[in-house]
Amino acid sequence: MMNWWNGISFTADMAVLGPAGVAIALWLLVSKQWRLVLSWSLWYGGGLLAVVLSKLAFIGWGIGSSTLDFTGFSGHAMRAGAVFPVLMYVILQRAPRSWRHAGVVVGVAYAVLVSISRVVVHAHSVSEAVSGCVLGLAVALGFMWHARGAAQIAVSHALVLACLALMVLITFKAEPMPTEDWLQKIALRLSGHERIFSRADWKLAPDGHAHR
Repeated sequence: MMNWWNGISFTADMAVLGPAGVAIALWLLVSKQWRLVLSWSLWYGGGLLAVVLSKLAFIGWGIGSSTLDFTGFSGHAMRAGAVFPVLMYVILQRAPRSWRHAGVVVGVAYAVLVSISRVVVHAHSVSEAVSGCVLGLAVALGFMWHARGAAQIAVSHALVLACLALMVLITFKAEPMPTEDWLQKIALRLSGHERIFSRADWKLAPDGHAHR
């Protein structure tokens, strides 16, 4: 059962959804939706930046909440919430509106499943997974709201199939990206501290805040 949850969790790894985010931008670019390419890049990039900043704040300076058990947004949950609904929204542009809406709902449901998996595999607390998912869904909603007045996106089916096939291959063959290691190195460099903050520091601080 744990392996199944790990598999669900990995589908939102940066190694998978990083290329997926680029693929969405590529589909929009080929469709000559210049405004939406910029919109998606800003929304998704902003979500990724929020995750990075929240994690650096804790790893480098101990900024978090012991009460909520929060050390930063879950990147997996954020990426799942941002990418999967938008993926369905863009792919089903030529389908009836009811199909497109149903596809977005499926994307949202899968994002929630990914968020649950992050808690089950003990990668994140409930607050981190929920907040990450909400952030990601806000990114997706923001982009779809911005795209609502655009002309129908003429997505190339051949390009979509090629990209999806590549993403499936990546899911089965790729290794998880060491994003946490990168963040730790960056946090130490920026903060000047000799070691990173962790949840263990909360147990040492009487006021529930990590101190160094």
